[in-house]
Amino acid sequence: MKQVTKVHYHSVSKNLDVYFDDNSHCTFSCEFLRVHSPSAEVQGHGNEPMKLVLNKQSVGIKHIEPVGHYALRLDFDDGHNSGLFSWAYFSHLQAQHDELWQTYQQRIAEHQASKDSVPIKFVP
Repeated sequence: MKQVTKVHYHSVSKNLDVYFDDNSHCTFSCEFLRVHSPSAEVQGHGNEPMKLVLNKQSVGIKHIEPVGHYALRLDFDDGHNSGLFSWAYFSHLQAQHDELWQTYQQRIAEHQASKDSVPIKFVP
C-alpha cells in the first residue's frame, strides 16, 4: 500500500498536493475532496447510495490534522470535517480521479435536468 509522504495546501487555488512514497503525486481540488469525502454523510450509511453534494466550487480547507500514521482529517471551511482521508483512500482517489470526476459531473447534469423538467399540463 502506498503511503502519503507529504501534503501541500494552496490556499489561493484551493488545491491540495498529495505526495506518495512511490514518487507519484496528485493535485486534488478542494471541491473534489469535499464531494468525495469518505464520511458516512457523503458516502451514505450502510446500503444507502452516495449523496450528491452540490455547490462546493468555492470550498476551501481551513485545517489539516494528521490522524495517527495512516490518515488526515480535512477541516473544510463549510464546516464538514467528519471524513478521515486514509492513505489507501488518497491512493484510490488518485487512481480513479478522472472517472470519479466525470461521474460526479454527470450526476450534477442529471440533477439539473430533473429540476428543469416540468411536467406539461394539458388543459382541454
